[in-house]
Amino acid sequence: MKLSFSNTIELRVRYSETDQMGYCYYGNYAQYFEVGRVEALRSVGMSYKELENSGVMLPVSEFQVKYFAPAYYDDLLRIETQITELRGSRLLFDYRITNESDKEICVASTTLVFVKKENMRPVAPPVEFIDRIQPYLCHD
Repeated sequence: MKLSFSNTIELRVRYSETDQMGYCYYGNYAQYFEVGRVEALRSVGMSYKELENSGVMLPVSEFQVKYFAPAYYDDLLRIETQITELRGSRLLFDYRITNESDKEICVASTTLVFVKKENMRPVAPPVEFIDRIQPYLCHD
């Protein structure tokens, strides 16, 4: 099912996240996307903690990123996270990071899979999750 949900957060690049050139180290972006994803799910009304407490985990199975420009120490980044599709047990996200000047830094996508905590096997998304994303279903 196609979804149309978007959430935006801001995050400032910390000094410890930069390299000798003053660029934000490329490996930090995966963590930025995770923060965006966690906050997007929270804004839908479902936290990772709730999912895990119900016996369901949501690990990343795919991750793709395309970098356009560096972010620098103290840049205020805007991380837009979209939940775009629920395909069986897979949940797809798209991301876009821009800086304070609205310059596009990178875009990315991840696929996460709902799995049963006890055996890490794919499961259907919890009914509570389906209920909370119903308002964001695309009707085209």
